[in-house]
Amino acid sequence: MDINYEHYRVFYHVARCRNLTTAAKLLHNDQPNLSRIIRLMEHAFGCPLLIRSNRGITLTPEGERLYAHVKIAVEQLQAAEEELQMVAGLHQGTLTVGASETALRLLLLPVLGTFKKSHPDIRIRIQNHLTAQAMASVQQGTVDFAVVVSPAVIPKPLKSTPLIDFVDILIGGRELTFLSEQPISFQTLSAYPLICLGEHTTTYQCYDAFYRAHGSFLKPELEAATTDQILPMVQNGLGLGFIPEIFAKGALAAGEVCQILLDEELPHRQICLVENKERPLSVTAGTLKTMLVQYALGGTPPTSGLS
Repeated sequence: MDINYEHYRVFYHVARCRNLTTAAKLLHNDQPNLSRIIRLMEHAFGCPLLIRSNRGITLTPEGERLYAHVKIAVEQLQAAEEELQMVAGLHQGTLTVGASETALRLLLLPVLGTFKKSHPDIRIRIQNHLTAQAMASVQQGTVDFAVVVSPAVIPKPLKSTPLIDFVDILIGGRELTFLSEQPISFQTLSAYPLICLGEHTTTYQCYDAFYRAHGSFLKPELEAATTDQILPMVQNGLGLGFIPEIFAKGALAAGEVCQILLDEELPHRQICLVENKERPLSVTAGTLKTMLVQYALGGTPPTSGLS
């Protein structure tokens, strides 16, 4: 039966209002056209749907049955339209992002602050993951996208968008300030205990490859559970540690730790946004992605950890 949605919508308003004049005003239409559409529907169904009288409109038993179903369908569609308009306008919705600790601190938090001010009605959930866990969450669809630290192998159908580059620094406690006077060699470095994240992290894998490339082996004596733990361990004289400079900025300024240079340049790393090419981003997630990219390009939030 070829009855389009617009005809059902006309029937819904006429049946609800029980008055052609009122329904015509609501629909921004005219009474003759509404009467024509009702007649077409009655012809298609083979039965009368309305009884017209001086007192207005009364539904026939068949019209009552049809209205009971049409009311549900039309009101559900109206609710869906309103909900999508709210989401598209960033007036409601939920955004779930996976993030490694370093990516969260270096990039995601500054942008989230701006995003939340611009879109206060959006609910944000952050899942703090290792890089491998974050990518698994993207594959499984439990997060909209992830912001992680390289190096990392990106499996299909995931897509990686590089955002910012950064270089860690090597820090030591104040008792090792003499090591900061000039760059030191790997041989000198190996004479002091090293604090590092566990073997399952990309940070460990990065420095394991770095050591091997320079004919040495990464042998940390202390394993930290998170990047945040490395700084207090260094401050308490437990060893040296590689850490993003922003994590140690305050301690460096206070003289609680010192930066130690190596003869060799430390590896350059990236923070990347990982998404699933087979799952288009929602309007909300796409907006945050755009803000992250703009921030990465310009260095300031646009207006509108473990790793």
